[in-house]
Parts: sequence; structure tokens; C-alpha cells
Amino acid sequence: MKELLTRTDELLLLTIYRLKEDAYTVPILEHLEEVSSRKNWTLAGIYIPLLKLEKNGIVESYLGEPTSQRGGRSKRYYKITNKGLRALQEVKELQKTMWDGIPDMIYSDEGDL
Repeated sequence: MKELLTRTDELLLLTIYRLKEDAYTVPILEHLEEVSSRKNWTLAGIYIPLLKLEKNGIVESYLGEPTSQRGGRSKRYYKITNKGLRALQEVKELQKTMWDGIPDMIYSDEGDL
């Protein structure tokens, strides 16, 4: 069964994949802001989709060692499951299929052509 991802899900999964063992919320947030040029990402805005992805078996989370910098609290790290990797591959193939045959688009800042 294909797992249809939202754009936010896709961006989160790709970010987790890129960050590898450093995939916890702060670097995830920073990476999303950097690559999307969108500065209104929030921790709450990524926690909720991450919880949904974990509930659906697309990501797993685990706690790292407690650190003194965090007052003895642990960081929650995320990793993509095999189901998540399949979902990413499916969305990649779907996008390729949808874009096949569409010519490069030329746009103008002067309104619709």
C-alpha cells in the first residue's frame, strides 16, 4: 500500500535523511528554514507532523544521553524506517511521473502571460 506524504512530511523525511545521527528537532528546524527560505517554521509545527509520522511507522524516535547543557534532559532523535524510505521513493517517483512531459515554465513578474 502506498503511503501518500504531505509536502511537510516529505521535507521532514528528507531533512532527517540528510542529518543522519544529528536529526533532532533544533537541527531539523534550522535545516528546514535554510533550504526553504521560510523563517516561520516552529518547533510545534514540526513536532505534530513528527508525532504523526512516528505513529504511522514512518519514523522512529529515541532519546540520546542526558546533557548538562540541557539541564540533564535528553534530546529526542529521529530516524527513518524502511516504511518511510519506501514512502519517500514513492513520492519521488510520483513527482517524476507528474512532471514528465511538462516543459520548463517561463514566468514573468509582470503578471500572468
